[in-house]
Amino acid sequence: MATVSANFRAADARRPLIGKRSLADWLLGAVAGIVFLALYAPIFLVFALSFFRTRRGEVQWDSFSLDWYGALFSNAEIAQALVFSLIVGFSATLAAIVLATGIALYASVPQRSERTRAVLEFLVFLPFLLPPIITGLSLLILSREIGLPRGFITISIGHTVFVLAIVYRILLTRIQAVSRNVLEASRDLGASRWQTFRYILLPQLGSAMAAAAMLAFALSFDETMITLFLVGDESTLPLRLYAMMRVGFTPEINALVTLVLIASVLLALIAARFIRGRVGDIEP
Repeated sequence: MATVSANFRAADARRPLIGKRSLADWLLGAVAGIVFLALYAPIFLVFALSFFRTRRGEVQWDSFSLDWYGALFSNAEIAQALVFSLIVGFSATLAAIVLATGIALYASVPQRSERTRAVLEFLVFLPFLLPPIITGLSLLILSREIGLPRGFITISIGHTVFVLAIVYRILLTRIQAVSRNVLEASRDLGASRWQTFRYILLPQLGSAMAAAAMLAFALSFDETMITLFLVGDESTLPLRLYAMMRVGFTPEINALVTLVLIASVLLALIAARFIRGRVGDIEP
């Protein structure tokens, strides 16, 4: 009996403290819930206010309409800013894809030294890691010194420098996943470097390029601080939104913010789907 009692006491000593663990889990869940509420409650509020009217600070839930979206699309200044943002985003994304592909191919050569690769990646990632105000101010000083007027070109350069790190990281990961035996076999069969890239490597980079392009475009479309230093006569959509808020908050802003959020989320989800769905297409 003494032995049995000792075994029960030992089992009780090893039994996890369920009550304490449950309390800790509950506290962590409460903290996580408060954080998510603080992060996403304003977004849902803006989304709701884009469809309903307010009177004396109270939402009229029986006033659902699309009037603010109609007023938004009839605003010529917003339409012009949207077109300009799309042009800048496409230009910066295309430039980043071309530059990142070349840099990633150069860095992925096995004979390249680790120091050279480290310096190269430091230069690529530095503008993305620096505060946007530093990047924007640096590019502003550079453009002034070389006599380049602020406008489409300076904004496109700034956005390209900003998104280059994301595109480079995605493409480098995909290039490193490609089997070196396939590339060497192509060269052994008489293919040139360009033919190997065109017919062997480029098709396997398609999904990575698509994902990187969507992420880069989303970042470029939402970029504000760098654009603020480099903008000229034309304005991007985020800057137009900022100007609208300075002169007075109107319900059209809720509709504009909702559309920008939806577009950004969709691009991010599609890019994530490309990255997850096609990660197994290449055999290491």
